[in-house]
Amino acid sequence: MNRPSFSRVLLKLSGESLAGDQGYGIDPLTISTIAREIKEVVDSGVQLALVIGGGNIFRGLAASSKGMDRASADYMGMLATVINSLAMQDALEKVGVSTRVQSAIAMQEVAEPYIRRRAIRHLEKGRVVIFGAGTGNPYFTTDTAASLRAMEINAQVILKGTKVDGVYSADPKKDATAVKLPKLTYLEVLKMGLQVMDATATSLCMDNNLPIIVFDLTTEGNIKKVICGEEIGTIVQGE
Repeated sequence: MNRPSFSRVLLKLSGESLAGDQGYGIDPLTISTIAREIKEVVDSGVQLALVIGGGNIFRGLAASSKGMDRASADYMGMLATVINSLAMQDALEKVGVSTRVQSAIAMQEVAEPYIRRRAIRHLEKGRVVIFGAGTGNPYFTTDTAASLRAMEINAQVILKGTKVDGVYSADPKKDATAVKLPKLTYLEVLKMGLQVMDATATSLCMDNNLPIIVFDLTTEGNIKKVICGEEIGTIVQGE
């Protein structure tokens, strides 16, 4: 592995990325592949934290649009992220990576409470820290949780793993004229309404000048390529 360009990163994974081709739940082969890639990165000396969405199990916004109370739906979504976090912890420890799950909602039997200084200490000791249960508040997405936690642990970049190889001007599956945008500013993302991260998360990154790199997670080896500075995907940063 080439020399890493970053020493501390936050990797944001969608819940759907754990589902593989089945589209729901957790695919053991997919999660094992991601775990092996993370191991390579950690073995190179990079401190890595994770935030995982819950869309493969339960999506709060979708449930609230069908009549469920939004706050209740969001709390259910947070619990789904904890399930994914525990699954990822298991996959990482099977390949020999020491891992801690910290939950924004207290559930001491399965996860540590989120404590910023403890999270940083885990990272300094070479452990992967997985932040579960979002921010612990309804009406906030896991994108916002990723931005917030990245700021708190002084990460140098947010890596957002998706199913496409960057940000496009439109949905490439629906619009044949869609073009890939390799570099964007935060304001361009907000003005164009691009689905990089939600507006709250993007604004938070903009206010604190934290770069976001959106890349294709489905291609094996891309996590370490991004961390080593290869220009794949789309980078969102200041002017």
